[in-house]
Amino acid sequence: MQELVRGYLDRALSRRGFVEGLSRLGFTAAAAQAILKPLVASETAAARADAPGGFSAQGTGGELVVQQAKAAGVEYLFTNPGSFEVGFFDAFVDTPGMQLIMGLHEGIVISMADGYHRVSGKPGFVNVHVIAGTAQMAGQLYNASRDGSALVITAGLNDNELWSDEAALAPRPGFDQKEVTRQFTKISWEARNAESLALMLRRAFKTAATEPGGPVYLAMAHHALETKGVKAQILPADRFMIRSRVRPSKSAVQEAAKLLAEAKRPLLVVGDEVWKSGAQAELVSLSEKLGLGVADGTTGYRNFPVRHAHYLGPFNMGSEWVKRGVDLVVCIGARDFGGRVVPRSPEVPDSARIVRIGIDTASMGRNYPTDVALVGDVREALGDLREALESLLTKDRLKSLATARSEEVRPIVGARRKAAEAAARKNFGHTPIHPDEVGDAMARTLDKDALIVSENLTGRYDAFPFGFRDQEPMWLGNTGAGLGWGVGAATGAKLAAPDRQVVCSIGDGSVMYSASGFWTQVRYGIPVLTVVWNNRNYQTVRHAYHNYGGKMASSGHYAGMYLGDPDIDFVKLGESQGVKGEKVTAPSELEPALRRGIAATRDGKPYLVDVVTARIGGGADSTWHESFNLAAKRKRKA
Repeated sequence: MQELVRGYLDRALSRRGFVEGLSRLGFTAAAAQAILKPLVASETAAARADAPGGFSAQGTGGELVVQQAKAAGVEYLFTNPGSFEVGFFDAFVDTPGMQLIMGLHEGIVISMADGYHRVSGKPGFVNVHVIAGTAQMAGQLYNASRDGSALVITAGLNDNELWSDEAALAPRPGFDQKEVTRQFTKISWEARNAESLALMLRRAFKTAATEPGGPVYLAMAHHALETKGVKAQILPADRFMIRSRVRPSKSAVQEAAKLLAEAKRPLLVVGDEVWKSGAQAELVSLSEKLGLGVADGTTGYRNFPVRHAHYLGPFNMGSEWVKRGVDLVVCIGARDFGGRVVPRSPEVPDSARIVRIGIDTASMGRNYPTDVALVGDVREALGDLREALESLLTKDRLKSLATARSEEVRPIVGARRKAAEAAARKNFGHTPIHPDEVGDAMARTLDKDALIVSENLTGRYDAFPFGFRDQEPMWLGNTGAGLGWGVGAATGAKLAAPDRQVVCSIGDGSVMYSASGFWTQVRYGIPVLTVVWNNRNYQTVRHAYHNYGGKMASSGHYAGMYLGDPDIDFVKLGESQGVKGEKVTAPSELEPALRRGIAATRDGKPYLVDVVTARIGGGADSTWHESFNLAAKRKRKA
């Protein structure tokens, strides 16, 4: 027994190996666990004591990967497992402190990790299967790469350069596995040397989390994961994770401050680096200090409180504020303008000067010019900019400037909001339920600080006072628009914020890309409320078809758009995986159904509300679909 204890403390034996050794000596399973418990506690304490320099570990390649992941602060492993990762999962199964969250498809485990990261701020840790599983996650990996989500994605590797190059579940001859993910990652590696696995995993965490963040991919050869007796250094996160806040140059800050002070009609356009850097309060302060109107760029968060008197909504060249003559645009943590291949007209005012603030220089000035760039962390940059303005202008001048600008912005914001509310009220009381009424009922019924994960491009959310402060709901979306994100992202978001109400607000078409996520919610007791906006249509695509003005618009025959005949029963779909729910067809039923869903989630159970929702926009009345029946064409009933 002494040799077993020594071997465990020297890390020559895994926990499983230690228990198996005790069993061979005649100890019962309960007795073996009782002996193991204080040893685990001493190991944890020793790891903390050794934290400044880490510790030397020995075991299989897979055991070293698991130990390094734990040292990096991993809470959850999101995975769809496979047989070529046996060395990894054999080590993970008896490691306390990390929880496995299984999804039934590689795509959904990526969106789970994405939602977890975007709410917690911590890197999401994922393991997927070899080449086929790696390829199957591509749609959600695209979304994560578009939004700069820090994900560490590992996979097994059936090595086609070890012996046979024509193996099953291996890359095709002459190709490697990391090529599959290269376009959607910051970097991708393949690891074949067991001794390097811990080092390469640290490198992956460092690269994913260093701003600007993004997914990374590490394929680990199965023979490396299964190699025994490997030694490696295990380091704590603070020894390799770089989390510094870079400040912009003083000269750039001074120049930007001067432009802001002199501009007649400036505009702030904000993006998601604001939320990621925790700069929301600084942004509000700057807006109020100078009376600045604020518009959203392309975002997955609501970076500025949408009920603020300076909030102008999404940036739009046709907006009243822009048409009055914006002469300075300050892009704060936002991508450059331009989301079309060839725009019909400029997407930013021709005569406006442009200031960029943020860490992601690759997204700055891709299509339109830059006059001043404050390259640095957004929160630090906004603080420096405010100080520069206060030193440049007297208090009276600052107050006068802010008052004049705010007095011009406020009436535009107020008129816009009043018109939107009036238009929405006209749509209440109809059956099927109009999207305006669905959004209004949700805003009235859900918790004041609910976290709304939306995969519903034509949903209506004007009734929600989204923001970042206490008693303001949080919005979470994605800018990639690759379907299949919502159910998984809401699941991950709930894991990151277990004490906050999380609602998945999702279109019916999107559900069918990711419905297996309901199974994960039930297995692990993840109480998400899912609201399906069921209009039996790919509505966003139909709008594009209609706006084209061709044969589909004139005939009302929209190819592949109608999702009825047969109707999808989302309640039964949820129930087949253990999620209870109900269908809502009339406005009077909606709020009571939401309240029953809220009660279920507070009881620790996921719930689904299927809301029969009206189609809106061009072609809304069309139920045409391709007429075809193979059974009727058979020559023999087979």
